[in-house]
Amino acid sequence: MDVEVRQLRCLVAVVETGTFTDAGIELGISQAAVSRNILALEGRLGVRLLHRTSRSVTPTSAGIRVLARARQVLTDVEELVREATSGHTRLRLGHAWSALGRHTAEFQRRWAAEHPGVELQLVRTNTTTGGLAEGLCDLAVVRTQLDLRRFAHITIAQEDRYAALPADDPLVRKRTVTLEQLRDRVLSIDRRTGSTTIDLWPADARPRIEFNQDVDDWLTAIASGRCVGVTAQATTTQYRRDGITYRRLRDAPPVDVHLIWHRHDPHPATQAAVDLLTTLYSS
Repeated sequence: MDVEVRQLRCLVAVVETGTFTDAGIELGISQAAVSRNILALEGRLGVRLLHRTSRSVTPTSAGIRVLARARQVLTDVEELVREATSGHTRLRLGHAWSALGRHTAEFQRRWAAEHPGVELQLVRTNTTTGGLAEGLCDLAVVRTQLDLRRFAHITIAQEDRYAALPADDPLVRKRTVTLEQLRDRVLSIDRRTGSTTIDLWPADARPRIEFNQDVDDWLTAIASGRCVGVTAQATTTQYRRDGITYRRLRDAPPVDVHLIWHRHDPHPATQAAVDLLTTLYSS
């Protein structure tokens, strides 16, 4: 016989209320049912969990250890139930770097006003699918080169590319820059989720590369003066940092902004999110 959740609930209730009778009242079952569950749990684990006297019930040393794990298991079960039952009342939008850029705050405000029954959560995770493949979100904004055939998707916008420069870089004096002007620099790239690849440059005129782990590493490398970066326009509004200046790259191809979601069993609010994002990006 496996350990059952109800047995763990009975153990926790007995310790917290102090008696089998009160535990039964707390759980809405009989005192006899509480006793049977405790005996079954002790039998399964092969240890005595409770000291029983005519006046009190206290955990044994083994019971104290099991009690701590039992509480954690019950918390995990409650979270599992919340995850499974809140699907229609919460929409998780994943992203790796810069969410929706300048539209992020407006999307949050408009969503709260137009869909008060569905809580919006933004989830940042440094994975190629913005957390979708990992089950961390219901739909995701991605700007990377991705095999979109795996997911249902829509391209909601194209964003200009910008150079991210140390604030004291000579190129900051220019209104726009070119890829050629970056070829002699060290380029910081997030090879997992960044929108930039070395293929933007000809094979015989490519900058040196320093790989980073995520957007925070990327920003730190540039602010230090050691590197430059190339990024989508959304980053320029989402990550304004001291020591970094952004300049538009006038000869670089734009970045496609995709919204992706699971093809089968999509979140019920997916179409509403697509509609609102399309409106915001087209305005």
